[in-house]
Amino acid sequence: MTPERTAIPSAGTDSDALGLEAFGSIDRMREALTAQFSGGLSPSALALAYFDWSLHLASAPGKRAELAYKAGRKLNRLAAHCAAALTAPDTAPCIEPLPGDTRFSAEAWRRPPFSFWSQGFLLSQQWWHNVTHEVPGVSPHHEEVVSFVARQMLDMVSPSNLPFTNPEVIEKTLETGGANLVQGVRNWVEDCNRMMTGQPAAGTEDFVAGRDVAVTPGKVVYRNHLIELIQYAPTTETVHAEPILIVPAWIMKYYILDLSPHNSLVKFLVDAGFTVFMISWRNPEPRDRDISFDDYRRLGVDAAVAEVARIVPAVGIHAVGYCLGGTLLAIAAAAMARDGVNRLTSITLLAAQTDFTEAGELTLFINESQVAFLEDMMWDRGVLDTTQMAGAFQILRSNDLIWSRVVHDYLIGERAPPSDLMAWNADATRLPYRMHSEYLRKLFLNNDLAGGRYAVDGRPVSLSDIHTPMFVVGTLRDHVAPWRSTHKIHFLADAEITYLLTSGGHNAGIVAPPADHGRSYQVLTKPADARYIGPDDWLRLAPHVDGSWWTEWVRWLGARSGDMVAPPPLGGRGADNLALPDAPGSYVLQR
Repeated sequence: MTPERTAIPSAGTDSDALGLEAFGSIDRMREALTAQFSGGLSPSALALAYFDWSLHLASAPGKRAELAYKAGRKLNRLAAHCAAALTAPDTAPCIEPLPGDTRFSAEAWRRPPFSFWSQGFLLSQQWWHNVTHEVPGVSPHHEEVVSFVARQMLDMVSPSNLPFTNPEVIEKTLETGGANLVQGVRNWVEDCNRMMTGQPAAGTEDFVAGRDVAVTPGKVVYRNHLIELIQYAPTTETVHAEPILIVPAWIMKYYILDLSPHNSLVKFLVDAGFTVFMISWRNPEPRDRDISFDDYRRLGVDAAVAEVARIVPAVGIHAVGYCLGGTLLAIAAAAMARDGVNRLTSITLLAAQTDFTEAGELTLFINESQVAFLEDMMWDRGVLDTTQMAGAFQILRSNDLIWSRVVHDYLIGERAPPSDLMAWNADATRLPYRMHSEYLRKLFLNNDLAGGRYAVDGRPVSLSDIHTPMFVVGTLRDHVAPWRSTHKIHFLADAEITYLLTSGGHNAGIVAPPADHGRSYQVLTKPADARYIGPDDWLRLAPHVDGSWWTEWVRWLGARSGDMVAPPPLGGRGADNLALPDAPGSYVLQR
């Protein structure tokens, strides 16, 4: 079976069908060509949003009058601030940046003339938010798209990005006699060269999987076309009877959870006395274009569960899913529950969504027009390329991932010290055409899983069939899986749910070793028969705890595990009998 848009209705001979499909191919080739110049964004989707907003704004005299009034007030505020600052340079700002915006955090931005520019920019940003919101008649999705695009355009001309209006750049230029700008040009040339030759970002070559990262000892104990299953060597004399199986997302390499020894979640679990298994996904190639979303469940989760049950028989499994891997685990668990298969002792979801109605700014790129555009682009290539995925995530956090780097690397002329997390972030993967099309349509567009319409083996599954205890982690500043979205598991699964909200974002919030200071979280358990608590009430009721959520989770796992036993041999037979490679295996090394 191929993705929905490849099926073209026809009535007649096979040659008629081929002819009609050829007509469709013309449109697909045209869309794929357009994608080469649009960065994977659908011009039609952007145009629809713009016309919806602009036509409704043009027909709303009251809204336009309100905007003119607000513009006048903001000009008066800026003028008053500038007048006061001329005589008292320490005058308090008339507007503060939004939470998380650190562009103007340096003390120099609070003094004239730089305070004039920063305050003017922030007031303009606030006004454009008013312009793009609450226009009568505009669809909410189009409103958010227009607001997002306006914000991106404003960020491009932020005074922090310009060498003659950024006090930190000016200070550095005077201090070095302009050497910072010369070095910045060198950095830019190097980055351009690396991008054109397909090399990773500067500094990432210092972190090689199996040598610098992903170094926890273990063995690949199973392999099929889609996964390698890694079993990690024990470091304790006895282990908990129940093993842990981790299902990472396949839009990233698995070793986000096994970075350096000091921040490896895998090592932390092994040292805590658990037998840990990890799925390492294959990096698909164009010939894998027809691998489906259900293939990831069947050859991924189901195959791994069966192999873990063979190696460690007669006990349940603590199953863990991260990001998209968590979504897939939830689907697999619902299918197991529907069919009466009881292999899971607990389910842990890390920054994973099961309801996609509030999926954050990623939904700006997900509508019928955009999905059709992406399908045509992937149809041409067979996969969604790594640059498309990386570009989408960078745009979502352009201040942190694009403009701050431009200022630091090219204007100040200094490279940020390379880190294992940065190297992992540059080690991207591809996505098969069919799988990604089904994922976008069934989960993002139609929300079939939360609606009870998602089918496994021809029959729908329901998350309400899951009665296994669940530990669900959301991160406070998640731009991929917003915590309010992950919280929705409370009214979807009929199980005891311990929900934990940790500080940090989608990646840095999950990688939270106990040695890191400044970590905190909130946690609250809802028994299976308890009443639903909404996210706002949950935020008020859940107690705050200082420290890493890892320790909280290990306590939770330990309370749901049996006696300590001797560690099982690698692969169930011992490493000497296995022809497969040591960890990290071969799939993680695929480029």
